Amino acid sequence: MKWLGYVRSVLRGVFLLGGINMMVTACSSPATKPQETTVSGTIHISVDESFRPVIDSQIQVFESQHPDAHIMVQYKPEAECLRDLNVDSIRMVIVTRPLTEAEETTLTKKLQFRPSYGPLAFDAIAVIVNNQVKDTLFTMQDIRSMAKGTSGYKYKVLLDGKTATSTVRFVVDSLLKGEPLSSNVVAAQNSEGVIDYVSKNQDAIGLLGVSWIGNKDDTTQLSFLKKVKIAQIECRGCNGTYVDPVQYNIAYDRYPMIRPLYFILKENFDGLGNGFANFLIYEKGQKIFNRAYLLPARMSFVERKMQISE
Repeated sequence: MKWLGYVRSVLRGVFLLGGINMMVTACSSPATKPQETTVSGTIHISVDESFRPVIDSQIQVFESQHPDAHIMVQYKPEAECLRDLNVDSIRMVIVTRPLTEAEETTLTKKLQFRPSYGPLAFDAIAVIVNNQVKDTLFTMQDIRSMAKGTSGYKYKVLLDGKTATSTVRFVVDSLLKGEPLSSNVVAAQNSEGVIDYVSKNQDAIGLLGVSWIGNKDDTTQLSFLKKVKIAQIECRGCNGTYVDPVQYNIAYDRYPMIRPLYFILKENFDGLGNGFANFLIYEKGQKIFNRAYLLPARMSFVERKMQISE
């Protein structure tokens, strides 16, 4: 019977050792990766370069409120952003037009679900001139003829690229009605390049999104405004008056060069893409668009002057 006690002792040791090994294995196994939520995780997005200042602000505020959220952004010409809809790693793009019916059908077939998209804000294309130039009032016909190369003005027209950008598309589609850009049109590398070139050349005007130049509360943009001036454009339907690219004139369709800003989202679950999209379309994000001198598309903010009697 001694052997039976010996076997029992060995078995107890085996079971104890097995329990210890299970505990060690459980402790040393890698931690489960946290699941993505609307306020945590990492996503990659592509954004039209024209809107870098305001989208940088949006991401900064969103990530400061949600430390576990990481929005990895690439700023590109609009056409490249739209091509990124076919890149699996890109969850969202922000551009100046919605999907066409054909694009939506193709993307829905590829994704096996319908992508969501909608307007975020409305932007104005500002016209800038060198600080030494006295011409600061232009009609749309002036801008159009300069882009065609038929104007009496001797200005080069600076765009943030000659192909693929939203500004170029606006000029070709809305100003030239499909006609090619003339040799009078000069390509800068990006919006900041437009500002830099115009600041150094009195024979150039630049076209760029107002969010790069319109926010007088932004120290960087204030430094830009020391180099260039924002021209006024003949008001649409105002009998010969000239207006600035500001929110009031965008809202009432007085400024003649206006474009929308859209998000397009490839996500059919409650992930970080939906969380960021909701941030953009509701109060906090819309206020950031408002402060950046874009016109919010989802919410209106009215400023009223009040007197407080003591």
